[in-house]
Amino acid sequence: MKRISLVAILVAATIACASAQGRPDSRAMSCAQVQQLIVDNGAVVLTTGQFTYDRYVASRQFCSHPSVPVIASVQTRDANQCPVYRCGQDIFLFDD
Repeated sequence: MKRISLVAILVAATIACASAQGRPDSRAMSCAQVQQLIVDNGAVVLTTGQFTYDRYVASRQFCSHPSVPVIASVQTRDANQCPVYRCGQDIFLFDD
């Protein structure tokens, strides 16, 4: 019985720690750090404001078809507009 209780406590603690981890906040990092984080991970969900977040990508392979990387910017510790990419609609899609 003690073993089951211990396992239950460990599982609960692990879940609590995992859920307490937040998204990286772009405002707390330099522009270079944000860009490198995205390149290193391929795709990252960043907190960009008190109640805002978005997913940023390193390349097209991290976007679902028909989305493509489109230029965006995030606020960082050292820049108001740090250039990054997020998945969006290709503005050059033409109807036949």
